Amino acid sequence: MSAGDKEFLGKEPVGKLLFRLALPTVAAQLINMLYNIVDRIYIGHMPGDGALALTGVGVCLPIILIVSAFSALVGAGGAPRASIFMGRKEYDNAEKTLSNSFTLQIAISVLLTAVLLIWGEDLLLAFGASSNTIGYASDYLRIYAIGTIFVEITLGMNYFITAQGFAKTGMLSVAIGAVSNIILDPIFIFGFGMGVKGAALATIISQGLSAIWVLSFLFGKKTFLKIRARYMKLERNIFLPALFLGMASFIMQASESVINICYNSSLLKYGGDIAVGAMTILSSVMQFAMLPLQGLGQGAQPIVSYNYGAGNKDRVKKAFFCLLRVSMVYAGLIWALVQLFPSMFAAMFTSDDALRAFAVPALRVYMGAAVLFGIQMACQITFTALGEATASSIVAITRKFILLIPFMYIFPYIFTENQTMAVFMAEPAADVLAVAFTSVLFFFRFRRTLRRMPS
Repeated sequence: MSAGDKEFLGKEPVGKLLFRLALPTVAAQLINMLYNIVDRIYIGHMPGDGALALTGVGVCLPIILIVSAFSALVGAGGAPRASIFMGRKEYDNAEKTLSNSFTLQIAISVLLTAVLLIWGEDLLLAFGASSNTIGYASDYLRIYAIGTIFVEITLGMNYFITAQGFAKTGMLSVAIGAVSNIILDPIFIFGFGMGVKGAALATIISQGLSAIWVLSFLFGKKTFLKIRARYMKLERNIFLPALFLGMASFIMQASESVINICYNSSLLKYGGDIAVGAMTILSSVMQFAMLPLQGLGQGAQPIVSYNYGAGNKDRVKKAFFCLLRVSMVYAGLIWALVQLFPSMFAAMFTSDDALRAFAVPALRVYMGAAVLFGIQMACQITFTALGEATASSIVAITRKFILLIPFMYIFPYIFTENQTMAVFMAEPAADVLAVAFTSVLFFFRFRRTLRRMPS
């Protein structure tokens, strides 16, 4: 590719460019969601013990989120740095960032695999598994742990494909695995009678196929930035800033794991296994709401980062406001659907009448402030795209650790009439306050960043 081909991020109309890049990334996130929820849909409809099996797999969710968070630590931090270097025409530094990130993903994968295989069952018991569900949870996690390296490569390195503007290729990375998973799940779960073990096996095979696709592209001829052996040796000045920038995304995703643990332990205390099972449904619907917003952000990230690196102030501003408008519209639509048709979402995950009846009112409460997610995500993703690591981390920490987790434990003592529902009420209360804080912080930091950019 010529140098001019690499500069389309700084030349094409912002609205058209965001539409072109965001559509594939949103599609990729929707497809990626299938990885996480298709297993639960099939398992929840298993005859006989489907409800308990769903709860057991749900207990694995915090660990799955931690694995994904480590891929974001490297990828979500390294990819914007690579885009900024591309905007500055520093292509060697961009490739060093990519190659160092690949080395880190491999090292992290080995460490995570060892931890999960050695201490997996102890972690599951600590994270909310009961004597009724630990067998299902352990069966799933032992197999899933073996495929950790595929998860890290697929999710972590795919950021670098999207960051270069290859949104359709990034979408295919996810689609290959997701479609494989949809096909393999019923074969292994029902056809071979493997139950939750079959779901886990289908997942890691599918992720392996995606990982092969991602690496074949980043080592191939069509990419602008390649993984190069000479740049794979870790350099502190390259990988440390990337990790620092990726810390916000890591906190955001890893904190979801901590929150799931807190939710599971509180709900097990106040509502038993059925409340934990309902939380599996609620968290799955929350992913349905959040992942397309993340896809919109990934589509906007290379535009913001590239033009920030190139000093194009007007294009940075236009990209943010375009992202904000689209994100707010989507968040409003998904909130309305959940409030109007909660039983439709609950029925996707279980055939158990008692579990479905429990989940419907909880879902309305839990997603009560989802209409505000568009503001939160647009601001937080733009912070990261601009290299504002500190601000992005502050926003993530405030919502999860300062607001949500304390509310989760305080509310049952305030709203004693229905303590289980009080736990679910913590989510919308924290969301409202977090969006207010994020909006104020973003207003001042964004204006300051724009002023400091050359005209």
